[in-house]
Amino acid sequence: MTGGTEPAAGSGDATTEQRIAAARAYIDALVSHDASDVRLAPGAVRYEVGVKTGRSGAHIVRSLERGPQFRVISGVRDVTAWREGDTVRTRYVVDTSLLGLNLVIAHITEEFEVRGDGAIHRIDAHIRPRPGPVFRRPGRGRMS
Repeated sequence: MTGGTEPAAGSGDATTEQRIAAARAYIDALVSHDASDVRLAPGAVRYEVGVKTGRSGAHIVRSLERGPQFRVISGVRDVTAWREGDTVRTRYVVDTSLLGLNLVIAHITEEFEVRGDGAIHRIDAHIRPRPGPVFRRPGRGRMS
């Protein structure tokens, strides 16, 4: 297991709360850059808009902790999560900034395959970016 702790002995069927907590730990690590609580299977993979961006649990952890693509994430808000079988579906908003300027607001829909061991085995992210306030031009209407 990469990232967080091993599953409890004899626990082969993680509860809904445990599965959602696994997904939430990943989302929290996007901002904190601390993946120590993220439970990833060694063979975990991540896809963003259909492109494979994580090839193993260890690679995903390194990306969360040191990847420049995550360093611009300044906050996560409006998180909702629910379970459908082995899939935890989430929706949330990511704020990005650089040098104090809010660059992009991204609406994220993410699906986490969290099996009975309580570890994330696959992540599929669907990202809808919107310009942040620094890129909005006056008179162009409200962008959301």
